[in-house]
Amino acid sequence: MIKITAKEFAKIFSGELIGISGDEIINQVPVINSAAATKDTFFAAFVGEKSDGHDYVLEAIAKGAKFALVSKPVPGPAILVKDVGAALLQLTKAVRDLLPAMQVIGITGSQGKTTTKEYLAAILTQVGNTVATQANLNTEIGVPLTILRANEETKFCIVEMGARHTGDIELLTKIASPNIGVVLVVGTAHLSEFGSVENIAKTKGELIQNLPAGSIAVLGNQDQFTPKMADGLPLKKLIIGEDVRAGNLELPGGYAHFDLVTPTGRVPVSLAQLGEHQVVNALAAATVAHALGISNEKIADGLTTAEITSKWRMQVEVIADITFINDFYNANPESMRAAIKSLVLLSQISGGKSWAIVGKMHELGSSEGVRHQEILTYAAAEGVDHFVAVGTDLYGDKAVQNEGDLQETPHQMSIHNCIDHASVLELASNFSAGDVLLLKASRFEKFENLAEIIKAALDSAEEAGQA
Repeated sequence: MIKITAKEFAKIFSGELIGISGDEIINQVPVINSAAATKDTFFAAFVGEKSDGHDYVLEAIAKGAKFALVSKPVPGPAILVKDVGAALLQLTKAVRDLLPAMQVIGITGSQGKTTTKEYLAAILTQVGNTVATQANLNTEIGVPLTILRANEETKFCIVEMGARHTGDIELLTKIASPNIGVVLVVGTAHLSEFGSVENIAKTKGELIQNLPAGSIAVLGNQDQFTPKMADGLPLKKLIIGEDVRAGNLELPGGYAHFDLVTPTGRVPVSLAQLGEHQVVNALAAATVAHALGISNEKIADGLTTAEITSKWRMQVEVIADITFINDFYNANPESMRAAIKSLVLLSQISGGKSWAIVGKMHELGSSEGVRHQEILTYAAAEGVDHFVAVGTDLYGDKAVQNEGDLQETPHQMSIHNCIDHASVLELASNFSAGDVLLLKASRFEKFENLAEIIKAALDSAEEAGQA
C-alpha cells in the first residue's frame, strides 16, 4: 500500500487509533486470514456467519501484523471503526484517488474472468509493476484487498469484479475508477440469483455504465447484450475478436495456435492452456494491452508464456496412460460446452474414448432441467463416447441409479447414471490407455474428491499390474 501516517489513515473513515501513534507510517497491506499475517500486513477483522475475525486478532498480531482494523475493542494495536467492510472500501477509494497515474483494468463477465486476468498480468508485468486479483477475490472484500496492494510504484492494477446482486459491480466500479472496463460475455451463471439473462446483462453492464468519461470499454461479441453496452456513452469502444482478432487458428493437440492480428500488425501466438475457448480470453487480454499501447511482440510473448495458476480450470494430467481434464472449479452451460468440445478433440488426438464425467450445474434456477438436458444433447452431437452423470438425474429422464443403467443415443453415446462418487469406480475397469476423462461440475459437488478417488484406483491397478 502507499505510505500514509496512521492519523491520515484513520481520518479517511473516522477511525479511532488504539495503541498506535498518529505519526507512525503505515504501508502494510490488509489480510483477512490471521494465518496469512506477516510484518508487511494489517489484519481486517470481519464478522462472518460462522466466525468472528476479532477472535483471531491476537494470533494475527503475534504473526507480525502491524495492527488490526476492528469494529469492537480488542487487545493490542488497532484502529476502531463502525464497519470494517465499509472502512476498507473508503480506504480503497482514497488510495485509488492518490494513484491517478496507475492504470486500472476492471474485468467482469459470466465466464473467463480469471483466465483473462492471468493472461493480461503475464503481458503487463513485462512492462511495469503490476498488481492483479489473487485467486477469485472479486467481491466488495476482494477488490479492496487487490487495490490496497498497489503503491507508488504500481503501473497497472487488474481487478476482477464479480456480482451476486444488482448494484454490486456499480459499487466496485465507483471504488476502483477503472481506465479500462472489460465485459467478456453474458451467460447463465448465477441465473437463479438474477432471475433472467437480461438482469445478468444489466448487472455486468454496470461496469461500463460507471466508467469515467473518456475511458475504454473492451466488449465481447459472443452474446446479444455485451457489444452494445457502451452505446451512447462517452467512451472508446473496442470489440474482442474484431478490433483485435485471431487469424489462421489451429488446435494441434487441443492447444490453440493463431496469428494475433491488431491494427498495428500480425504476430504468432501459441497458448499453453487447453481448449479453443481460451482464444477469446487471450484476445480480451490482447485487446486491453493493445489499448494500453503495448507492442504486438510483448503481447504475444505474454500470452505464449502465461501460466494459469488458478487450480481446477482445464488442468491436464496423465495417470496410467489415461488423460484427465480437471475442470471442476465451477460449471455453467457455456463452460460445460467448451470443456466437452476440448474433451472430444483431445480424445481424437489420443485415439482413445472420451468420458464426460459431469455433475450438477448449480444456480440455474427454474431453467436447470432444460439446461442440463441441453448439455446431454450437445455431448451426443459432439461425439462423446461415454456420458457419466454423477449424483443427479437432471441430465436424463430416468431416475439416478448405479452404473448398469445404460441408455443409447442415436450418436452411440453411452449414458451412465451414477448415484455418487464411489459408484463411478464401477466404470474404472472400462478405462483404457489413451482414454480422456473430463471431470466437471459446480464447486458444491466436490469433484476434486472424485478425481482423487479415480486416480488412486488407477494408480493401484497400475502397481498391481507391474507387480
